[in-house]
Amino acid sequence: MKRQFDDLQLGSIELFCLAAELSSFTSAAVAAGVTPAAVSRSVSRLEERLNVRLFVRTTRQIRLTDEGRTYFEQSRTALAQLVEAERQISGQHATPAGRLRISMPTPYAHYRVLPILPAFRERYPEVQLDVHISNRNVDFSDDRYDLSIRGRVPDDSGLIARKLEDAELVVVATPAYLKRHGTPKSLEELLAHDCIQFELPSSGRRIPWQFRVDGEDTEVVTTGTYSASEDVLGGATLARAGAGLFQTYRFVVEEDLRNGSLVEIMMDFGGSSRPFMLLYPHARHMSTRVRAFVDFLVEKFED
Repeated sequence: MKRQFDDLQLGSIELFCLAAELSSFTSAAVAAGVTPAAVSRSVSRLEERLNVRLFVRTTRQIRLTDEGRTYFEQSRTALAQLVEAERQISGQHATPAGRLRISMPTPYAHYRVLPILPAFRERYPEVQLDVHISNRNVDFSDDRYDLSIRGRVPDDSGLIARKLEDAELVVVATPAYLKRHGTPKSLEELLAHDCIQFELPSSGRRIPWQFRVDGEDTEVVTTGTYSASEDVLGGATLARAGAGLFQTYRFVVEEDLRNGSLVEIMMDFGGSSRPFMLLYPHARHMSTRVRAFVDFLVEKFED
């Protein structure tokens, strides 16, 4: 194999990545234990080699050019793979370390995953966690996420999917709403009520409600004057305010049902659920921090 880089060039790439991460030659120099001039020379060497401008420099700040951002993203991934390879060979992989980027939907983040992250950090203190909370699907190649949690498996066959749980669905309302409007007992009566809607961010389509009828899952298209999008917890907040009926995951309203601020209805048609899946790309060598997080979540939800 022909040699492509010498030690000086590899060092220049590391200093370039530091400067890009910190948006400062001076901060990169402090982090690397060198002078700002050394960082500047390293970046200039790379720009000469590549024949492109990597940074836009002003007296106050530096900013990556489009070419610089592309080079940074690829270089950062390559350096991370080198570090991981050394860990695996040297035996340091027993201690997961580094930054882990996770994307997950709003309800699952707030009620399921965020409360247990401190326990993960206590077990693996050298792992830093970046949590992205959104109901939109992420692109692993473009968005640089290590894992995501979603309610379904995307069409992308390049992803590994591990089911965390089947989350039970319930229909709830306040006692005051039911006193004013009555309690529906059948799917037909449900259609006469104000049913709070949730719109899928990707398509704008309103999600049908799901029930168990004769042992089979059945979807029912409901209507209502309130609609929430982006954040499904908005529907739960509206239900707590007496705006209408709402179908959500039991774990979202568990405490409300316990203290009586919300009442579960349509129990004769209950038992339906939706899955939550842990998704991550296929990789010959999964990083130790990703493997540790996958094992941690699977362990917690099996409990």
